[in-house]
Amino acid sequence: MEHHREEPGLPPPRGPLSGGVEAYLRGAGRLPRLEDVARAEVYGEDLQLALYLCYELHYRGFAGVPTDREWDPGLLRVRAALEHRFLSALRADAPVHDSVDEALADLLVEPVDGAGVTHFLRDEGELWHLREYAAQRSLYHLKEADPHAWVLPRLWGRAKAAMAAVEFDEWGGGRADRVHARLFADLMTDLGLDTTYGRYLDAACAEALVTVNLMSLFGLHRALRGALVGHFATVEITSSPGSRRLAEAMRRTGAGPAAEHFYDEHVEADAVHEQVVRHDVIGGLLEDEPHLAPDVAFGIDATEFVEDRFAARLLADWRASRSSLHAPLALEAAHIS
Repeated sequence: MEHHREEPGLPPPRGPLSGGVEAYLRGAGRLPRLEDVARAEVYGEDLQLALYLCYELHYRGFAGVPTDREWDPGLLRVRAALEHRFLSALRADAPVHDSVDEALADLLVEPVDGAGVTHFLRDEGELWHLREYAAQRSLYHLKEADPHAWVLPRLWGRAKAAMAAVEFDEWGGGRADRVHARLFADLMTDLGLDTTYGRYLDAACAEALVTVNLMSLFGLHRALRGALVGHFATVEITSSPGSRRLAEAMRRTGAGPAAEHFYDEHVEADAVHEQVVRHDVIGGLLEDEPHLAPDVAFGIDATEFVEDRFAARLLADWRASRSSLHAPLALEAAHIS
């Protein structure tokens, strides 16, 4: 089943920053002041939505927003201020490994008694938890692998060839029906969710926005190419075991064959990708540019930091029997009850 390709609508603002950005995008107001950016909560709903809106102009854009807003000088100045706050906070808050090898070694260790989101979903998650998880993750998975493509023109040799090979797999190996974003849309259909791109931006929590903003931040800045490679490595290394647990959750709850298939596909594919990313993407990059090692480690550490925050938010809400979303999920498929 094809998911919708039209530009998404702008979501409701969450404060003066996102409200100002939206008004400017509509041609109906002024941009936020830089003093307002400096006062906002850096990981909060308002700042993160404002930054997400700026970044989304480089992907699909928004319905009714002129395409030339992507490179609007005033908007770029505001985006730079938002990014400065975000990046400074990440550098201050994310735990730091001394080396890439140490950071990678920690990723490769699976906890004996895991207590993360995928463990929760596998062992005790209900269908409503899976639907919420998919809605939150749809902000990335409906453009899966796209943010990492920004790094391709900034690599060369072994690193570039290996990165392109992994991305080619993510985009279906030349087959439209196997593009991972398409497979995720099919998963959403099984779960009774709307597959329209950007549909759940209005519902996603700030912690989910942060996870997507992080990869856009790294991807859109050549100076952060090492950090993006670290982010990509983290995703690929942790994907296979996490996907195995999610596939089991889908089977246990009877979510549907496409829901199971999406994660089964990632169990197999990302187990192979892990080796390629570690040895050829990271290895090739650091062979060419050894001075980027601290950036690669930072990318790994920052990714773990924001993913841990997202997991903590979901688990806190779910264990309190409340929704993690800002808006209730409508039912789009008759077989979900």
